[in-house]
Amino acid sequence: MLMSTSALLERMGEPVALLITKGFIDLLVIGNQARPNIFDLSVKKLDRLYETVIEIDERITVEGFSEDPEPQPIDAASDDDLVVGLSGEVLRILKRPDYEAVRKDLQALWDSGIRSLAIALMHSYSYPEHEIKIAEIAEEMGFKISVSSQLQPMIKIVPRAQSATADAYLSPVTQNYLKGFAKGFLGEFKDEKSSRKLLLSQSDGSLTTFNTFTGLRAVLSGPAGGVVGMAKTCYDEKAQIPVLGFDMGGTSTDVSRFGGTYEHVFESTIAEVTIQSPQLDINTVAAGGGSMLFWRNGLFVVGPESAGAYPGPSCYGKGGPLTITDANLMLGRLLPDFFPTKLDFQATKEKFLQLTAIINADKGGDSQLTYEEVAHGFLTVANAAMTRPIRNISEGRGFETSAHNLACFGGAGGQHATAIARDLGIKRVIVHRLSSILSAYGMALADIEVDFQEPESVTFNEETKPRLERRIESLQSKALEKLSSQGFKASQVVHNCMLNMRYVGSDTALMVQKPTDGGDFGTAFTRRHMREFGFVQPREILVDDVRVRSVGKSIGIETSNPFQELEDLESPAYLGETEAASTRKVYFEKSGWTDTLIFHLDKLPVGRKIPGPAIIIDSTQTIVIDPASEATILQQHVIVDLLDTVHQEISAQVVDPIHLSIFGHRFMSIAEQMGTTFQKTSISTNIKERLDFSCAVFSHDGGLVANAPHIPGHLGSMAYAIAYQAKLYPKGDLKPGDVLLSNHPISGGTHLPDLTVTTPVFDDDENPQEILFFVANRGHHADIGGIAAGSMPPNSTELWQEGAAVESFKMVKEGIFDEAGVVKILYDDPGQYPGCSGTRTLKDNIADLKAAIAANKRGISLLSAMIKEYTWPVVKLYMSGIQDNAEASVRELLKKFRVRFEGQPLEAVDYLDDGTPLAVKITIDGETGSAKFDFTGTGPETFNNLNAPPAVMYSGIMYCLRSMISSDIPLNQGCLAPIEVFCPPNTILSPSPKAATVGSNVETSQRIIDLIFKAFQAAAASQGSMNNLTFGYGGTDKEGNVSKGFGYYETIAGGAGAGDDWQGQDGVHTNATNTRMTDPEVFEKRYPVILREFSIRTGSGGKGRNRGGDGCIRDIEIRRPMQVSILSERRVIAPYGMAGGEEGKRGVNIWKRIDPLDGSLRTISLGGKASVLMNAGDRIIVQTPGGGGFGPATSSNGERGAPVVASSTKDVQKHTVVEDVLEIAA
Repeated sequence: MLMSTSALLERMGEPVALLITKGFIDLLVIGNQARPNIFDLSVKKLDRLYETVIEIDERITVEGFSEDPEPQPIDAASDDDLVVGLSGEVLRILKRPDYEAVRKDLQALWDSGIRSLAIALMHSYSYPEHEIKIAEIAEEMGFKISVSSQLQPMIKIVPRAQSATADAYLSPVTQNYLKGFAKGFLGEFKDEKSSRKLLLSQSDGSLTTFNTFTGLRAVLSGPAGGVVGMAKTCYDEKAQIPVLGFDMGGTSTDVSRFGGTYEHVFESTIAEVTIQSPQLDINTVAAGGGSMLFWRNGLFVVGPESAGAYPGPSCYGKGGPLTITDANLMLGRLLPDFFPTKLDFQATKEKFLQLTAIINADKGGDSQLTYEEVAHGFLTVANAAMTRPIRNISEGRGFETSAHNLACFGGAGGQHATAIARDLGIKRVIVHRLSSILSAYGMALADIEVDFQEPESVTFNEETKPRLERRIESLQSKALEKLSSQGFKASQVVHNCMLNMRYVGSDTALMVQKPTDGGDFGTAFTRRHMREFGFVQPREILVDDVRVRSVGKSIGIETSNPFQELEDLESPAYLGETEAASTRKVYFEKSGWTDTLIFHLDKLPVGRKIPGPAIIIDSTQTIVIDPASEATILQQHVIVDLLDTVHQEISAQVVDPIHLSIFGHRFMSIAEQMGTTFQKTSISTNIKERLDFSCAVFSHDGGLVANAPHIPGHLGSMAYAIAYQAKLYPKGDLKPGDVLLSNHPISGGTHLPDLTVTTPVFDDDENPQEILFFVANRGHHADIGGIAAGSMPPNSTELWQEGAAVESFKMVKEGIFDEAGVVKILYDDPGQYPGCSGTRTLKDNIADLKAAIAANKRGISLLSAMIKEYTWPVVKLYMSGIQDNAEASVRELLKKFRVRFEGQPLEAVDYLDDGTPLAVKITIDGETGSAKFDFTGTGPETFNNLNAPPAVMYSGIMYCLRSMISSDIPLNQGCLAPIEVFCPPNTILSPSPKAATVGSNVETSQRIIDLIFKAFQAAAASQGSMNNLTFGYGGTDKEGNVSKGFGYYETIAGGAGAGDDWQGQDGVHTNATNTRMTDPEVFEKRYPVILREFSIRTGSGGKGRNRGGDGCIRDIEIRRPMQVSILSERRVIAPYGMAGGEEGKRGVNIWKRIDPLDGSLRTISLGGKASVLMNAGDRIIVQTPGGGGFGPATSSNGERGAPVVASSTKDVQKHTVVEDVLEIAA
């Protein structure tokens, strides 16, 4: 229902209280700790859904851990606190709830007026008993309840808790609406029989009855109806030609795919709320009829801003801005006489003439654009934006886009469908007569379905097949019972049985349906993995969930088969001017203004063809048939066949601003698809879940062309690395199929765990003459050897202590992977140094490197296709063009700063915690917009690991410049073209090749960015650290003994700095990083730890007119002896305030140590950098810094309001763990 989605977007739901496990009071505020937009200094987030939180003093954890290299059987019967969960895993009950205390807290909630509850407890997906009992108590008291384990029993508490909160937030709203609707009917659908007569569409595409409908399943149920409508009416089942859905509305466009079965996702983010619930896989782009048109920084830009319903597009006559709708009107593609409201053509034309004059003045040159070319240019750019998600759901999953049909629906789709199909190489467009209301029609065609899913945790093999079959049969029985209660007989029910499967060590689970050809699940999984990712793994396959989706088949609405109708047509006649309602001029790209026939769809005879150009209209839609297409009129469809999919020839001599914008989209789409491939095919937590990687496209000399915005710290530094490789190899030394591995600081590396994988792209693989591009990615590996598990030693002073260091290595030689060479580099070589081990995660390293190779291979394929489509001279011209455009944008920014600061040099000094100064002086040339960044005054190379190679400095400069430009610009080498950098030799920013650098990319980089922002007076300092925590065991010990083990690495969020017009955000990653945090349940399942607390460090943000954001508290208990290391900054030098704002609080790292001799508890401050051996029961507590405040504080703005919080354990205060150590830390 649209109402549910709108309520979520506008935060207009029911007041909700969240009940969550003690220690996680702020978990949904922190979420995955990433910020929505990496270049938005204000870090804007939508409001949380709940009003208040109750912490339930209970605790469950997983007894074993999946990363255990030598797992031992666990006897659940040996301990009363051990239980076997629904997943088959053994769980430990650490603490049972005090239900009387819970009842008292619920009574206090009731007295405060709260009536809706969300309950989400740790590991309830496998052990739901605590949730169920609390729900029973709450239900007795009259609360409306959403229980996370009942909504979707899947691992990951963050999305499960957000889903339960969203359901509690939305369900009362939807239920109240439906009750009001039901009052118009006799009986109001209250009894069981009549309730079956009102069926409602859900987000997974199925129907459910009135009394089982929930708010969570209502979100995006409208678009889901469109996908069902497309599948039922536009899929060629006989030829099995898959169909891509293109649903274009007023503010956005939804794209989808159907290849014979519905494709579902189980986790998606809507309005910054991550929802864990089955949904049809629908991708959305912010481009619709109301999307606004802009000329920015020399580029045509469409959206994401929308004119909305009011004032609406310019042509509505209410003073609105120019939009896609206006561009269609200008080009004759909207017919004012048949539009539901009067359109103001003249006012819109005047605005286009004014915009055209501005564009022509800005772009210069002899050629001048007409207003028609400008309007058409915006439509072309909008189409390019809309094809990006279509490519991602087809090409990005191993399907050839051109091998699909395109199904067009939505109010605005018909005006763009033919052009979209041509861009994608698709030759047939299918438009249902009800396309503008296909979502509603699809709901009428949908089936009644029930979906049961339960967690599982077994390896898929012959021994476990009987268990899995029994669980499937059990779920089938439940589903049949539920459908029988709705009037279906067993013969009418079809069961779709699925297993959620993944490789051991991987996070990419695929929901695999049982094959109909007699094959087993394992074969189906490997076949699908090969298709989507291009390879399979020699690893065991795990089953995470068992799922049965059962469909009640009934006699539904009959639909025509358009493909059979086309086959049956014999020499159909063409309709012409005689049958047309009128003729009008319409503008097309190749022919300009062209006489175009107008036809009324409801008056056209079936079985006839219409040659383009033509426009077919009815009361709700407009279908544009361009001159190189023809339409066939069928009973329920209009079929548009493209006769020519060749693009208009583009000049390779002069850059056109329209095509410049389009190529910007294409290059970014390639980088994004590389990133998607890397994430899905990798094994490690760092890349797959934390997203600590970046993918990019580079020119032949290593200049950055397009970088998918993953990790800000990689932006400029990767280009430095690729340029080094490009210069290192003479012509002819690199061949097609070669792939390079590097990470050494002298070759553009930053810190050693970031491995860069680089692949050249040649003009011809058979007869290579020159390198056209490089494609590359950089990913953080959890371990590459060295003196500490996790390869992030806080105490390293030499580079060799930090693990494998590679200047350049041909990891793949002409297509052959050199595994022996990789083993030597990552395992043998690092282990030769005193006190060092080779990598502790060799299998994961190799798997992730193969995933990196696959990502580059994807990029090469897409680049080759683009070159084939446009020719190399054209692609080369626009590759340079987007770099020139970025350069011009940065020069304009610097000129504005020159004016703002009246020509005075911009200077700043800050200090690392060891006292080393960082200094910069920025001098801007107001004429050229160039700037010199002079780091004279920066301290010398240090006897620690904060030494930063030059690549880190360039990366910080690029990030700062991009963040200070308000509009979106391409991120590429052009951003650095106006910049001259000077740094004296032998400083911490220009260290010797042997200097330790592991802290450079994670700590020094943060401080460089703070330093530059301080010079520009852009904002108060953010936390200034990534708070790098590693733990693990294994490797080579001092005696040379090798033991199995693992390494884990995470970074922890803190407070964001405040600005002139924004408050700092709490608990979020800032500056050079945006990595996600591993979900608490996944964290405990994989590793021998208990996460005792992850919350906001209240009051740690600096006071000011605008307060700095608060940092976090992360409290981890160790369950077996492990080496634990912390590498952090801002423990001595606090984050600065700006313009009179106060500084944020310093960070604190605490070791709660159980003395091994007498068992006494000691509280020890670890300082900013430490590596210690912790024993079972020890805890490390990291309190991250707050952000600085902005402007002088007053009594009314110095403190931030906090939510009302209750606790089911009255005698435990929230932060007593750290109150008694603050004096020690100070």
